[in-house]
Amino acid sequence: MADSLLDYYAAIEQRSQQMLEAAEQEDWSRVAEMEGACTVLIDQLRQAAQGQALSPEARREKARLMQSILRIDAQIRLLAEPMVDDIHAMLHAQAPSSTGYLH
Repeated sequence: MADSLLDYYAAIEQRSQQMLEAAEQEDWSRVAEMEGACTVLIDQLRQAAQGQALSPEARREKARLMQSILRIDAQIRLLAEPMVDDIHAMLHAQAPSSTGYLH
């Protein structure tokens, strides 16, 4: 059973890496697609992990995979940050001005 749980973590790591590669190419639709795949895997992992204990070796491997996933996520966030800032600026520029309405 531990192997199947670790398989989920490995699959999430793989999808995260694919998401990073897409972000590096600024292929944001592919990033969103891989993010959706990760969400499905995480939901499946949560269901599969209920009531399961991992051996010390499996816990170490899980920790390694989680650290890798977190590092990849941080890299994606750095790449996405300028795009998010641009979208925020666009939305802010398009929002109607509220000045004068509060008087």
